[in-house]
Amino acid sequence: MKVIYSFIAFIFFGFLSSAQTPEALFDTGNNLYNSGSYEEAIEVYEQILGLDIHSPELYFNLANAYYRIGKVAESVFYFEKAKLLDPENKDIDINLQFAKNMSMDAIEMLPVSLGDRVINSITSLYSVSAWAKILIGLSIILSLLFSLYLLNSNTVYKRIYFTSFWLLMGVFIFLFTLTYSRNEEKINQRFAIIFDTQVNILGEPNDRSEVLFILHEGTKAEVLDSLGSFYKIKIANGSEGWIETSSLKTLN
Repeated sequence: MKVIYSFIAFIFFGFLSSAQTPEALFDTGNNLYNSGSYEEAIEVYEQILGLDIHSPELYFNLANAYYRIGKVAESVFYFEKAKLLDPENKDIDINLQFAKNMSMDAIEMLPVSLGDRVINSITSLYSVSAWAKILIGLSIILSLLFSLYLLNSNTVYKRIYFTSFWLLMGVFIFLFTLTYSRNEEKINQRFAIIFDTQVNILGEPNDRSEVLFILHEGTKAEVLDSLGSFYKIKIANGSEGWIETSSLKTLN
């Protein structure tokens, strides 16, 4: 599995030391990775994280290093972190799937309705920022059509501008509602990765509760609620239950 080198333009090359810049540390980590010293590379990448520096390239390379030493949960966790920062990156998707294949839990996703598939296909065409630019462009066109309607005295042209304005307004409202609701949904959703080798998912937030099912390291779950030292989670097949907070790490 490859590593990404385009972190930032490297300032200098050298041996690992406390005086090194984050860029030089990143380069050192890459060199260690390429020489097969994966655990040492992980230590260097995590030093950069300790400086409160985050990037999809850093997460991606850290995830690859964990994958090389067979750490399922850590690998999936950092690939998912990389994807949050760079959702359009296909390399992240491919390597994330490799990491997920190491997990013991083969969870089938709930079937998606036709309406949701259509909505997902539309919203996934562009990023949120790209949709924002498209909506700004539509608003400019709407303003132009409205101005032409007011300034033109020809009845035929006025009717054309009026009709075009409201048709485009309908498209604008539809796209705005769609992208806004999807963006709010993504913001409010909270996901986590199971880090325990094996963990019981309980019916209630206490250790004496009935065990509903068992999950293993590397499985992704949505966090729905929290109570004391427990999270209520939902996995891809729709199953829900309670898990101790110490058994997982949240992504966002």
